[in-house]
Amino acid sequence: MRWNKNVAGWMLIFPVSVSAQTSSSPPSPGLVFESRLRYETVEDKAFTKDADALTARLRVGFRSPAWSGWSLYGDLEHTFHLGDEDFNSTANGKKTYPTVADPDNSELNQLYVNYALDKNNRLTVGRQRLIYDNQRFFGNVGWRQNEQTFDAVDAFHKFGNGWSVRYSYLDRVQRVFGGDNPDRNQARWNLNAHLLSANVPLGPGSLTGYVHFIDNETLPLTSHRNLGLRYTAKKDVPDGIGWQYALEYTNQQDYADGASKIDADYLLAEGSLIWKKHTFKAGWEVLSGDGNYGFQAPFGTLHAFNGWADKFLTTPVNGLHDVYVSWSHKFGDWTAQAAWHDYQSDYADLNYGQEWNTSLGWNFAKKWNTLAKVARYDADDFAKDTNKFWLSVEYVY
Repeated sequence: MRWNKNVAGWMLIFPVSVSAQTSSSPPSPGLVFESRLRYETVEDKAFTKDADALTARLRVGFRSPAWSGWSLYGDLEHTFHLGDEDFNSTANGKKTYPTVADPDNSELNQLYVNYALDKNNRLTVGRQRLIYDNQRFFGNVGWRQNEQTFDAVDAFHKFGNGWSVRYSYLDRVQRVFGGDNPDRNQARWNLNAHLLSANVPLGPGSLTGYVHFIDNETLPLTSHRNLGLRYTAKKDVPDGIGWQYALEYTNQQDYADGASKIDADYLLAEGSLIWKKHTFKAGWEVLSGDGNYGFQAPFGTLHAFNGWADKFLTTPVNGLHDVYVSWSHKFGDWTAQAAWHDYQSDYADLNYGQEWNTSLGWNFAKKWNTLAKVARYDADDFAKDTNKFWLSVEYVY
């Protein structure tokens, strides 16, 4: 591996981190510092070359003290590679390699004003991290080195009876492909979007109804409307077996200048058993398709769904059925996970393939963690066999 001028940036990571680690835990206002170094390798049989990427992220920010409920927050983010660029970052033009979507990038990641009258009322205006529910439809894509953020107005209110309502207006999304990406349609999308959700306690859980009106002014044919319901419930039993489950349905239609073919549904049924520090989960997720269009969720944290190999970030036009089981266990400072997926089409009776995922994380010191992670996708009727491996170390101050 040849080392380039970005090694100088790498040399800055650990001296700063070590000195920060020796200080006491900071109060809520003050300096924010994060760094992550990650190695990722991809073996995809659709390519004659394997990808090898060593990338790093630095994030520095500041949170002001609150004045009569008002506060200000901002952070800068810098992502860079070390050594050879033997991967397609989506911005470096190396399309003969598999994709590792962590391009070199420097940007204003967040800058917002927040008003919190109390814990039941909040208003945030500016560039911000935006997370809804389990991040299936809107999230920050924290797995990638460049975070996804939104230029938005986000308001929340909780009523005395436990009901709550949330509204967001989205003007623009800064995508994970970086503001410096030469493909401007990759870098950011201009939006005129309205998100509204309401949550009510119901039985052992809560019911959330939501509607998303998304006018994508950069890619107008993708504009769409989501209308859905999500129910989640759980029961914790400290010395026995606890459980939790989630049920969700969403209908997606064209909106504004969206293509008339946009007409699809989303279904989720998922259940978990929790015994001591073990969690056993099984689920069935459906993103419908009819051969012309498959249900899409372009603003979600998609790496968390349908396998870590990321073969289904864009839903195939024939849709997707994902039947999965998983196990996770926390022991001391370690966390282990394993999952299996079986992928089928919703239309045309295709067997896409199967996938295994495993990971092992270790919080080896205060504010430090490391993670090793593997994904193996065995293709049948969709894409090609793919193996991925990650090894990362992260510090958060």
